[in-house]
Amino acid sequence: MLTFETVNELTLKVTCRGNDVLFTKAGSFIAGSSPNGKNYRFEKLLLGPQSSFGQAALGSLLRRVTGENLPLMKVMFGGDSVTYYADYGQHILIYKLAVGETVSVESENILAFTQDCEYNVRFIGCGVISQKGLATSTLTGTGNNAYVAVLSNGNPIVLSNLQSRETISVDPDAVICWMGQSGYCDPQVKTDLSWKNLIGQASGESYAFEWAGTQPVSVIIQPSERRGGIRIGMD
Repeated sequence: MLTFETVNELTLKVTCRGNDVLFTKAGSFIAGSSPNGKNYRFEKLLLGPQSSFGQAALGSLLRRVTGENLPLMKVMFGGDSVTYYADYGQHILIYKLAVGETVSVESENILAFTQDCEYNVRFIGCGVISQKGLATSTLTGTGNNAYVAVLSNGNPIVLSNLQSRETISVDPDAVICWMGQSGYCDPQVKTDLSWKNLIGQASGESYAFEWAGTQPVSVIIQPSERRGGIRIGMD
């Protein structure tokens, strides 16, 4: 059995009791300790974490096509141990999914997850607007030990309308992940394109992900925008 906790907000500590399997971002291991010699080993996933070869191969192809490609490694534990993971000093958030609960998360923000999480890639149909808008990765809890660790470039903030039912609007390039009360709770894309974009007078905030008050959701964003997306202008 695995448990997740953070150390100084920047390091993921994974405690293993017995035999288990962990999926992490390739190259994220930084240290570990175990009694009576090292009892864990690493293996690069050529396809994906799905259980069957067909699903893993299809998932790998879909990740590459959609830009949600995630280089993963598999950590196999053969007994009690403590291991540590990090990614260039980014902040780490931990969430334990209930059975059937799903988090939609950008692939580059995934640090680690347990084998009680089902990993998939899903289209949300708005990729012409933003670099990160066409598809998203999803992790769904399938057991009682479904831990997820995600990365944030800086201290993240959480916006939620579960109680207030207010409209939430965010920059797609700052989104880390979101979780709804029912289903995937995908955002709508709101654009503010006009003739000013064509003459170089764009505000830089021409599109946004928006959740209405009728979509109860919690959204985690980072204080940093990804570079990319479509920039419309004329010199």
